[in-house]
Amino acid sequence: MTPLESLLLPIPKLRNLAEAARVRDALGRGAQKVVLTNGCFDLLHAGHIYFLQHARREGDALFVALNSDASVRALKGPTRPIQPAIERAYALAALECVHTIVLFEQPRLVTEIRALRPDIYVKAGDYSLNSLDRSEREALREVGAEIRFLPFLPDLSTTALLQRIVAANASAPPR
Repeated sequence: MTPLESLLLPIPKLRNLAEAARVRDALGRGAQKVVLTNGCFDLLHAGHIYFLQHARREGDALFVALNSDASVRALKGPTRPIQPAIERAYALAALECVHTIVLFEQPRLVTEIRALRPDIYVKAGDYSLNSLDRSEREALREVGAEIRFLPFLPDLSTTALLQRIVAANASAPPR
Protein backbone atom coordinates (compact mmCIF):
# COMPACT_ATOMS: atom_id res chain seq x y z
CA MET A 1 0.00 0.00 0.00
CA THR A 2 1.35 3.41 -0.95
CA PRO A 3 1.26 6.35 1.49
CA LEU A 4 -1.48 7.90 -0.64
CA GLU A 5 -3.56 4.71 -0.53
CA SER A 6 -3.26 4.60 3.26
CA LEU A 7 -4.66 8.14 3.41
CA LEU A 8 -7.59 7.31 1.12
CA LEU A 9 -8.71 4.10 2.77
CA PRO A 10 -11.15 2.87 3.81
CA ILE A 11 -13.59 3.32 0.95
CA PRO A 12 -16.77 1.68 2.27
CA LYS A 13 -18.51 1.73 -1.11
CA LEU A 14 -15.63 -0.18 -2.77
CA ARG A 15 -16.31 -3.92 -2.61
CA ASN A 16 -14.89 -7.04 -4.17
CA LEU A 17 -17.30 -8.85 -6.48
CA ALA A 18 -18.49 -11.37 -3.86
CA GLU A 19 -19.22 -8.58 -1.36
CA ALA A 20 -20.97 -6.50 -4.03
CA ALA A 21 -23.14 -9.51 -4.93
CA ARG A 22 -24.13 -9.85 -1.26
CA VAL A 23 -25.00 -6.15 -1.15
CA ARG A 24 -27.10 -6.65 -4.27
CA ASP A 25 -28.86 -9.65 -2.69
CA ALA A 26 -29.62 -7.60 0.42
CA LEU A 27 -31.39 -5.04 -1.74
CA GLY A 28 -33.77 -7.78 -2.85
CA ARG A 29 -34.67 -8.76 -6.39
CA GLY A 30 -37.44 -6.48 -7.56
CA ALA A 31 -37.82 -4.70 -4.21
CA GLN A 32 -35.22 -2.12 -5.18
CA LYS A 33 -34.13 -1.65 -8.78
CA VAL A 34 -30.37 -2.08 -9.13
CA VAL A 35 -28.71 -0.09 -11.89
CA LEU A 36 -25.29 -1.14 -13.19
CA THR A 37 -22.90 0.89 -15.28
CA ASN A 38 -19.19 0.65 -15.93
CA GLY A 39 -16.32 2.81 -17.05
CA CYS A 40 -12.83 4.15 -16.49
CA PHE A 41 -13.88 7.42 -14.82
CA ASP A 42 -10.35 8.79 -15.21
CA LEU A 43 -10.19 12.45 -14.16
CA LEU A 44 -13.74 12.54 -12.83
CA HIS A 45 -15.47 15.53 -14.44
CA ALA A 46 -18.89 17.12 -14.92
CA GLY A 47 -19.78 14.77 -17.80
CA HIS A 48 -19.15 11.73 -15.60
CA ILE A 49 -21.14 13.23 -12.74
CA TYR A 50 -24.05 14.13 -15.04
CA PHE A 51 -24.08 10.58 -16.39
CA LEU A 52 -23.86 8.92 -12.96
CA GLN A 53 -26.57 11.12 -11.44
CA HIS A 54 -28.89 10.35 -14.34
CA ALA A 55 -28.01 6.64 -14.27
CA ARG A 56 -28.95 6.54 -10.59
CA ARG A 57 -32.35 8.04 -11.41
CA GLU A 58 -33.09 4.98 -13.56
CA GLY A 59 -33.42 2.86 -10.40
CA ASP A 60 -32.87 2.75 -6.65
CA ALA A 61 -29.19 1.82 -6.24
CA LEU A 62 -26.33 2.51 -8.66
CA PHE A 63 -23.51 -0.02 -8.86
CA VAL A 64 -20.41 1.14 -10.73
CA ALA A 65 -18.00 -1.40 -12.20
CA LEU A 66 -14.71 0.49 -12.39
CA ASN A 67 -12.02 -0.53 -14.87
CA SER A 68 -8.77 -1.57 -13.22
CA ASP A 69 -5.57 0.24 -14.18
CA ALA A 70 -4.56 -2.63 -16.49
CA SER A 71 -7.91 -2.65 -18.26
CA VAL A 72 -7.78 1.15 -18.73
CA ARG A 73 -4.32 0.79 -20.31
CA ALA A 74 -5.65 -1.92 -22.62
CA LEU A 75 -8.55 0.31 -23.68
CA LYS A 76 -6.93 3.75 -23.75
CA GLY A 77 -3.20 3.17 -24.24
CA PRO A 78 0.00 3.16 -22.18
CA THR A 79 -0.33 6.72 -20.83
CA ARG A 80 -3.63 6.00 -19.10
CA PRO A 81 -5.05 5.96 -16.56
CA ILE A 82 -3.91 9.31 -15.29
CA GLN A 83 -5.32 8.48 -11.86
CA PRO A 84 -4.80 5.01 -10.34
CA ALA A 85 -7.88 2.94 -9.57
CA ILE A 86 -7.78 3.73 -5.85
CA GLU A 87 -8.04 7.47 -6.56
CA ARG A 88 -10.79 6.95 -9.13
CA ALA A 89 -12.72 4.79 -6.64
CA TYR A 90 -12.25 7.38 -3.90
CA ALA A 91 -13.69 10.13 -6.12
CA LEU A 92 -16.64 7.95 -7.19
CA ALA A 93 -17.36 6.97 -3.59
CA ALA A 94 -17.75 10.65 -2.69
CA LEU A 95 -20.75 10.89 -5.00
CA GLU A 96 -24.07 10.42 -3.22
CA CYS A 97 -25.57 8.81 -6.34
CA VAL A 98 -23.10 5.88 -6.24
CA HIS A 99 -24.15 3.00 -3.98
CA THR A 100 -21.44 0.37 -4.61
CA ILE A 101 -18.19 0.22 -6.59
CA VAL A 102 -16.48 -2.92 -7.82
CA LEU A 103 -13.16 -3.03 -9.68
CA PHE A 104 -12.93 -5.30 -12.68
CA GLU A 105 -9.89 -6.56 -14.58
CA GLN A 106 -11.35 -8.34 -17.57
CA PRO A 107 -12.03 -6.64 -20.91
CA ARG A 108 -15.69 -7.64 -20.66
CA LEU A 109 -18.19 -7.27 -17.83
CA VAL A 110 -19.83 -10.71 -18.18
CA THR A 111 -18.75 -12.07 -14.76
CA GLU A 112 -19.88 -8.89 -13.00
CA ILE A 113 -23.24 -8.85 -14.80
CA ARG A 114 -23.94 -12.45 -13.84
CA ALA A 115 -22.88 -11.89 -10.21
CA LEU A 116 -24.69 -8.57 -9.69
CA ARG A 117 -27.83 -9.36 -11.73
CA PRO A 118 -28.79 -5.74 -12.39
CA ASP A 119 -32.36 -4.82 -13.19
CA ILE A 120 -31.11 -2.06 -15.47
CA TYR A 121 -27.79 -1.61 -17.30
CA VAL A 122 -26.94 1.94 -18.37
CA LYS A 123 -24.39 3.23 -20.87
CA ALA A 124 -23.80 6.67 -22.34
CA GLY A 125 -25.27 7.55 -25.72
CA ASP A 126 -21.92 7.13 -27.48
CA TYR A 127 -22.79 3.42 -27.23
CA SER A 128 -25.66 1.61 -28.93
CA LEU A 129 -27.16 -1.85 -28.69
CA ASN A 130 -25.05 -2.86 -31.70
CA SER A 131 -21.82 -1.51 -30.22
CA LEU A 132 -22.23 -3.34 -26.90
CA ASP A 133 -20.19 -6.51 -26.73
CA ARG A 134 -22.23 -9.57 -27.73
CA SER A 135 -21.20 -11.56 -24.64
CA GLU A 136 -22.25 -8.67 -22.38
CA ARG A 137 -25.60 -8.35 -24.19
CA GLU A 138 -26.16 -12.09 -23.75
CA ALA A 139 -25.30 -11.93 -20.02
CA LEU A 140 -27.70 -8.99 -19.60
CA ARG A 141 -30.42 -10.97 -21.37
CA GLU A 142 -29.73 -14.00 -19.13
CA VAL A 143 -30.26 -11.96 -15.96
CA GLY A 144 -33.28 -10.11 -17.36
CA ALA A 145 -31.67 -6.67 -17.30
CA GLU A 146 -33.11 -3.82 -19.29
CA ILE A 147 -30.51 -1.86 -21.31
CA ARG A 148 -30.81 1.92 -21.39
CA PHE A 149 -28.72 4.64 -23.02
CA LEU A 150 -28.33 8.15 -21.64
CA PRO A 151 -27.28 11.26 -23.59
CA PHE A 152 -23.55 11.62 -24.22
CA LEU A 153 -22.08 15.08 -23.70
CA PRO A 154 -19.01 15.16 -26.00
CA ASP A 155 -17.85 18.56 -24.77
CA LEU A 156 -17.70 17.11 -21.25
CA SER A 157 -15.34 14.20 -21.83
CA THR A 158 -11.96 13.25 -20.40
CA THR A 159 -10.39 13.77 -23.83
CA ALA A 160 -11.87 17.28 -24.08
CA LEU A 161 -10.70 18.05 -20.54
CA LEU A 162 -7.16 16.87 -21.30
CA GLN A 163 -7.11 18.99 -24.47
CA ARG A 164 -8.15 22.05 -22.47
CA ILE A 165 -5.44 21.36 -19.87
CA VAL A 166 -2.76 20.97 -22.55
CA ALA A 167 -3.91 24.15 -24.32
CA ALA A 168 -3.93 26.10 -21.06
CA ASN A 169 -0.43 24.91 -20.17
CA ALA A 170 0.88 25.71 -23.65
CA SER A 171 -0.26 29.32 -23.38
CA ALA A 172 0.71 29.80 -19.74
CA PRO A 173 3.78 31.92 -19.04
CA PRO A 174 6.79 29.95 -17.76
CA ARG A 175 7.28 29.90 -14.00
